[in-house]
Amino acid sequence: MKGHNYQLLPFGAGRRMCPGAQLGINLVTSMLGHLLHHFSWSSANVRPEEIDMSENPGLVTYMHTPLQAIPTPRLPPVLYKRVAVDM
Repeated sequence: MKGHNYQLLPFGAGRRMCPGAQLGINLVTSMLGHLLHHFSWSSANVRPEEIDMSENPGLVTYMHTPLQAIPTPRLPPVLYKRVAVDM
């Protein structure tokens, strides 16, 4: 997002740049890391070599057949319960 590559400017540029750009980038990467760490991911009855990567044409490119990712918790359910904390 910095430098002279102006093909993608999601947060603006120069003096008009979004002040929350770095916070947004940090939160998205943190959330993605947590999702990848806490869940085992699989696709809906499809092996990786059978995934259809064809595209629908248009202003925004979408997959012709949407990928369905199924998360399953990696840890036992007892570890996901909230514990009351007295303050």
